[in-house]
Amino acid sequence: MAEKNTAQKSNSVYYISIAITIAVVAWGLISPEGFGAFASGLNGFLTKYYGWGYLLTMNVFVVFCLFIGCSRFGKKRLGPEDSRPEYSNLSWVAMLFSAGMGVGLVFYGAAEPLTYFASAPLGAEPGTIQAARDAMQVTVFHWGLHPWAGYSVIALPLAYYQFRHNAPGLISTIFIPLVGEERVRGAFGKTVDILAIFATLAGLTTSLGLGTLQLNSGLMELFGVSQTTMVQLLIIAFLVVLYTGSAVLGIDKGIKFVADWNIRICFVIMAALFCVGPTLTILNATLMSFGDYVSGLVKESFMTAPYGGSYEAHLRSWTLYYWAWWIAWAPFSGSFIARISRGRTIREFIAGVLIVPALGSLTWFGIFGTSALKLELVDKIGISAAVLNDISVGVFKMLGQYMGGYAMSILMLVLIVTFFVTSANSGTYVLSMYSTEGSLNPPKSKMLVWGILMGALAMVLLLTGGLQNLQTVSLAAAMPFSIVMLCSCWAFWKVLIREEQAEQSK
Repeated sequence: MAEKNTAQKSNSVYYISIAITIAVVAWGLISPEGFGAFASGLNGFLTKYYGWGYLLTMNVFVVFCLFIGCSRFGKKRLGPEDSRPEYSNLSWVAMLFSAGMGVGLVFYGAAEPLTYFASAPLGAEPGTIQAARDAMQVTVFHWGLHPWAGYSVIALPLAYYQFRHNAPGLISTIFIPLVGEERVRGAFGKTVDILAIFATLAGLTTSLGLGTLQLNSGLMELFGVSQTTMVQLLIIAFLVVLYTGSAVLGIDKGIKFVADWNIRICFVIMAALFCVGPTLTILNATLMSFGDYVSGLVKESFMTAPYGGSYEAHLRSWTLYYWAWWIAWAPFSGSFIARISRGRTIREFIAGVLIVPALGSLTWFGIFGTSALKLELVDKIGISAAVLNDISVGVFKMLGQYMGGYAMSILMLVLIVTFFVTSANSGTYVLSMYSTEGSLNPPKSKMLVWGILMGALAMVLLLTGGLQNLQTVSLAAAMPFSIVMLCSCWAFWKVLIREEQAEQSK
């Protein structure tokens, strides 16, 4: 009977999720204006009236993760006490970093600091040395501890329940300590898992769209390939084959292989730009950015715009957008990180998932952001106008100004592909897990369905100009998920205390 109920829930979650996805696509096709107006209005409402909630919950996640990592529970393993990690430290970090950050690092690597340099959100005069310093501080803030804390509060409890208590790898599992297994296996749990599937699919589809646009921009800059819808559709088809194929091959032969090469390419490009770029400036600026980030972390984490002003526009357009975006990605990234973290201690997990990737992002933006800002501020080579007009060309415009820029740009195209493929194949794998009652080895047929559906969804939305709308809807899904993530913290703490009391009573 239990197996029958499990199969019924798996099938119902799978088919309901697909039906909702098709309904959203149909709405976008039939009435793109109406769909866009609804999505934009919903997002505007949430950022205005729940912006404080996004800020507060993300701060809670950072504090919770640091506390758990430093607590007496840090020595507990994600699995039996005699279990050990499945993957080497390098492969583990490569997979979680590539899946968690994705193509966004490349997309915003040079463009985001240049945007803040021009807009000066912290109040400096635009285009000045202080504006450049503030630009790096704000960029590192957006890509530092907060996103990884959001992923961790999903990944850590899931890994603990999966590998220590043999629970299914579903988001709904985290509610068992709070509402009981019966409700989690019923309508309540289905609703949570369907929301996780939709948020994951929406986020990955949007990432596919962004990666496609940047690949097209790079091909235009390097080879004169025109930016047309047909070219972009061909790029999507190419990416679908790559990420679906690697997902079907499994974690060891597919996902791990691509992630390992992705990190190698990252290191090569960073090392090359570090050597041919403004090396001394990069060292000084990165060190200063780290200090600015640490010293301003608390203030910036709680900075709102209660009385309006120029910061309000930045808060809504960037910080709240990022916080909602990281929350929307948490079900996918958290589930995948949990899947590859068996055998780690809680303290090791926090160090590897929270601290190391944040330092990786600091290094990435320290090299790419500083190289772009120096062109503007010191060398007076204006690339910001082109970047502000089209963010997707930012990194190529910047690389083109340095020795070996053409070769680095070609390598950057490869990196965009590997970054996206790593995120998408991980996402396809996780969607298939959600569709099979949290199975750690989901069937290849489900991976094919989700991989193709994701590509088809991106194509349809690209044709109708709806990628921004889908992104907005996925951000709106972050609001209920922020509550889910808070419950995850509470439930995990409750389990740790309960187990400790049980051990002491023996």
